Amino acid sequence: MAKHDDEEEDPRIKDRRKIDPETGEARVDDAEEAADGVADLGLSDDDIALLAEAERDLVAEYRERAARAEAELKNFRTRVERDRVANREAVIAEVIRSLLPAIDDLDRADKHGDLVEGAPLTLVSQKLRAGFAKYGLQQIGEVGEPFDPKKHEAIVQLPTPDVTSNTVADVLEPGYMIGERLIRPAKVAVSVPES
Repeated sequence: MAKHDDEEEDPRIKDRRKIDPETGEARVDDAEEAADGVADLGLSDDDIALLAEAERDLVAEYRERAARAEAELKNFRTRVERDRVANREAVIAEVIRSLLPAIDDLDRADKHGDLVEGAPLTLVSQKLRAGFAKYGLQQIGEVGEPFDPKKHEAIVQLPTPDVTSNTVADVLEPGYMIGERLIRPAKVAVSVPES
């Protein structure tokens, strides 16, 4: 039967949506298709068992990857926290290092007798020292202690007959440490054994 130009054919529309728009439920044909999907492929029971094993292996691999990623994230967080603490300590050390000349001037004023009880400069000195002590600032360099090139800077060597090892004879400028971090080495005169 021949078509005439004036004759129109009704369009065919296939609704392939998996969810029925009116009821909101899965369509029966699609649900059955999904259940029989493996059977439609024409796979044998052995093939299905191999696919199931491959799926288990894949799941195990992804679990292993997830565990590895979680461990890497934990290590990253630990590293970031360690770096943050180190940066904080470095900044504190730099600020204290910039204020050490003021502490040196206060030490000189104290040795000269300018810091008397109740004087304003004495109160400032006490507050500065208390603030530095809060961050763990320790003064290093004592007369009579063994010379340690990691903590002391030898300015003068004094040959002394009764000395058997290098010993601090005088502290010209005290050094400072925060914990194990050297802020400034102590400048010292060292008694050395006579040759």
